[in-house]
Amino acid sequence: MSTEQASPPGLYAAREPIFPKRVKGRFRNLKWFVMGITLAIYYVTPWLRWDRGPNMPDQAVLVDLANRRFFFFWIEIWPHEFYFVAGLLVMAGLGLFLFTSALGRVWCGYTCPQTVWTDLFILVERWIEGDRNNRIRLHRQSWNAAKLRLRLFKWTVWLIIALLTGGAWIFYFTDAPSLLRDLVTGQAHPVAYITMAVLTGTTFLFGGFAREQICIYACPWPRIQAAMMDEDTLTVAYREWRGEPRGKKHHQAPQSAARDTTATNAANAGPEQGDCIDCMACVNVCPMGIDIRDGQQLECITCALCIDACDDIMEKIGKPRGLIDYMALSDETAERAGAKPRRVLQHILRPRTILYFTLWSGIGVLLVVALFMRSAVDLNVSPVRNPLFVTMSDGAIRNTYELRLRNKQHEVAQYAIAVEGVAGLDLRIEGAEGNSVVVDADETLAARLYLTAPAGSQLTGAESTSIRLVVTDPGNDASASVETVFHGKGE
Repeated sequence: MSTEQASPPGLYAAREPIFPKRVKGRFRNLKWFVMGITLAIYYVTPWLRWDRGPNMPDQAVLVDLANRRFFFFWIEIWPHEFYFVAGLLVMAGLGLFLFTSALGRVWCGYTCPQTVWTDLFILVERWIEGDRNNRIRLHRQSWNAAKLRLRLFKWTVWLIIALLTGGAWIFYFTDAPSLLRDLVTGQAHPVAYITMAVLTGTTFLFGGFAREQICIYACPWPRIQAAMMDEDTLTVAYREWRGEPRGKKHHQAPQSAARDTTATNAANAGPEQGDCIDCMACVNVCPMGIDIRDGQQLECITCALCIDACDDIMEKIGKPRGLIDYMALSDETAERAGAKPRRVLQHILRPRTILYFTLWSGIGVLLVVALFMRSAVDLNVSPVRNPLFVTMSDGAIRNTYELRLRNKQHEVAQYAIAVEGVAGLDLRIEGAEGNSVVVDADETLAARLYLTAPAGSQLTGAESTSIRLVVTDPGNDASASVETVFHGKGE
């Protein structure tokens, strides 16, 4: 027995770099298409223009922090309408649940920003350093002038992409052409430069170096996706019943040699070889570096590149495609028993997915209805409580209110203010003549409003009376109302 004791395993294992091999196929083409669309939307959107009239920003999509508004083409969201943003976030969450329940981690494999930019960085890496084998050799070789030149070239292109990414993000928060001019001339606010630097650095590190580590260790979604999936969820899987036992493909021997070795082969005959020839093509193209033949794994992002690689090999060796495919656990059970798997729509149209879609679409309909039903004017009235009321010299009772009237139109409007629910109240607005006020476009008027009840009326004798203040704009049929109370002596 050896006296040497094995050293305990370390708590940290160094990262093994992954060099995905180039692959062609329908899913790879789909990923290229999605990457092109998403990157085009991200980079181009801040430069789209939308005419909103004079003195209004003409950027189609703009988060106007200075004026506390969000513009999305013809839609304008004000700070007090944050429920629209909350509704969109809920819809995004339900949409993620819906797609995961139906198709597994399809979001992670195709549209997640980490996946999209990592794909782009790998494309640059392959273009500069070559395909998988060349990149592995370059990684293992000692540093020399050639390696340094290739790495510096690659890192420079990565840095340009990261800089464009950080720059595109800040363009969403102010006028893009003006900000670009200020950035180039050095006149932009320091916050803009700091934000660009942070986003550039994180994009460069996450897309170029961390890559799959972000998905495995930083992203929480792999750890909760199991709650969204069941045995009928379509996901990338390996048909083990068809591929095992795996082994290298045996070439057919000449007929004379085959006759001489018939007895030997019969004597040494083992289980029939499966379709998998253990070529490792599915592993070599995987951006996460996993072997899908080991079953479902936390690291799998359902990008389906292993399907393209395996289908290509199956065609070359004359075997049916689909050894690795989109399938559900229930399909595997059925296929092992010799039955046909369920159709794709049968997997998608299930109670769980229907419930998610119903909730998702219901919230969307409510948001659209609320968007079209909202008024072009907002009214906020707060009674002044110190004192609750003032007794005038003639015995009348006067209440004071803080009035805030927001004109959400892009033109000057004149609003008439009236009291509903009771009669006999005299209405006066501080600084205005009569019961109407003028509010500039996209402005908020703050003023004091006085309501006076004559002496001896029911309003003066009651402790409090519910009233309604109504604001109308005859020119645009815009109106708003608010419930409040009128305080009396309570005799």
